[in-house]
Amino acid sequence: MTTPPAPRSGEQRAASAAQVVQAATWAVFAVFFLNGFNFASWASRLPAVRDALGLSEGSMGFLLLFAAIGSLLALPLSGMVVQRVGASRAVVIFATVNVAGLVVAVTGVSQGSVDVVRVGLFLFGIGTGVWDAAMNIEGAAVEQRLGKAIMPRFHAGFSFGTMAGAGVGALAALVGVPVQWHLAVALALSLLAVLWCVRSFLPAGAVTDEALAASSGDLRDDAAGEDPATAVHGKGARSALAAWKEPRTLLIGLVVLAAALTEGAANDWVGLAVVDGFGTSDAMGAVGLGIFLTAMTGMRLLGTGLLDRFGRVAVLRISAGLAFVGLLVFTLVPNLWVALAGVVLWGMGAALGFPVGMSAASDDPTHAAVRVSVVSTIGYSAFFVGPPLIGFLAEHIGGYRPALLVIAVPLVIGLLVVNAAKPLPTAAGSAGTGGA
Repeated sequence: MTTPPAPRSGEQRAASAAQVVQAATWAVFAVFFLNGFNFASWASRLPAVRDALGLSEGSMGFLLLFAAIGSLLALPLSGMVVQRVGASRAVVIFATVNVAGLVVAVTGVSQGSVDVVRVGLFLFGIGTGVWDAAMNIEGAAVEQRLGKAIMPRFHAGFSFGTMAGAGVGALAALVGVPVQWHLAVALALSLLAVLWCVRSFLPAGAVTDEALAASSGDLRDDAAGEDPATAVHGKGARSALAAWKEPRTLLIGLVVLAAALTEGAANDWVGLAVVDGFGTSDAMGAVGLGIFLTAMTGMRLLGTGLLDRFGRVAVLRISAGLAFVGLLVFTLVPNLWVALAGVVLWGMGAALGFPVGMSAASDDPTHAAVRVSVVSTIGYSAFFVGPPLIGFLAEHIGGYRPALLVIAVPLVIGLLVVNAAKPLPTAAGSAGTGGA
């Protein structure tokens, strides 16, 4: 007869829960990294893609629009998808779609077929949108369990990934590696890493209410045995439509939209703006993108401390100011190296809007999934409007650099509504949430 194991003490349960949450923290960070790596692997080779397809500025903007369309169609359903299959499965499924889309896109580039590239980017956008929402929902679940604002650090993981992707892309461009071979190898390794990382997401039933209470001092009413990302957030999925009628959620969406356009315009166009605006090489264009991403990463690493000290609203105002000044320097100064200094300020200013918006949308755990879905959808609409708008402007006013000045408009709008990100009364007292 087998002797049943002795029941664990409260301290043992707390230690076990803490280990599970710590492992999930690193897993979420890694998944953010891989998402950013995939994106920058593609973005860093856009000059080569443009040249291979022989596209004008406007045509290039229209091409990039297809990824945004895919994301916008998928994002409104992302909260429901995560509720239905769990965050880990959602990440795996849509990371696979993300990779498959880029493989199709680079196949189209090698064949000189713009239509095939469009199909690939559409799939890439679907995969990216739901993967992005799922990892943010999982990140919010981990953040709630830890009781401190670590979302900027997760997004720093994304930025580290974009730095790595841009660095590898710059090296591949420098030594003349074809786009399709560069991306095929990079994406295959990335997908294998995703499959490994999600095994450490908060697992169903692994963290009990009592252990969580003992480890974090915060007893929650999660349903035992549910995927924690779903258990913490799932109830809100039943009121998805109601979330679109909440003024605070919509205003947070505007903050995130401004941040997404500020960040996304740089991701899409800084490389090309450096190459065309200063008559330099594709490798230097990738370096320009890398400078932006490095500055953004550094600011995100500082984000938790800044939020704890100054609060969300003050940090968002400072960020908008830095982005505005950096944008002006990059677009108006004729010297390459001074313009790259502007890119540093631009990257710092673009760093915190998106992660702070995700945290603000998640202040109430029971409604976080649908609110994150709403805010992400509004934010991703920047990628719908931004690429074609800037591309068409560039074609008609003489280059990417002056066209990028249009970003000043959403920066000002975002600055006017930043008070919406002020923590809810129930969240204001939580560790690390960052008050006004």
